Amino acid sequence: MQTTDPARTLKWYAVLAAIFFGIIPAVMVAMLVARGNTPRSVGLLLIGGVPLVLAGFLSIAQGFRAADPEHAERRLRLGMAFIAGADVLLLGGNALIRMMAG
Repeated sequence: MQTTDPARTLKWYAVLAAIFFGIIPAVMVAMLVARGNTPRSVGLLLIGGVPLVLAGFLSIAQGFRAADPEHAERRLRLGMAFIAGADVLLLGGNALIRMMAG
């Protein structure tokens, strides 16, 4: 009898989410602020977005280390939720601030 690990494929998605929805948007917004291509108030979004990305990375790392597959699945999902929240905050907030300023 073979049991399925619910966290096996979720680990791949968590890594992809961390890269494409965590690291890239945070770096992109930081570069926009540093180069001055966006209103300075967009930099305030980094204060909330970067800790959310870091919390997502921490939760994903705990999901990789968890021995119980169900606990690992919960941690991976929580990490991806943190990263999705950071993505909405950084990119959505940037768009809203730019629309109000321009």
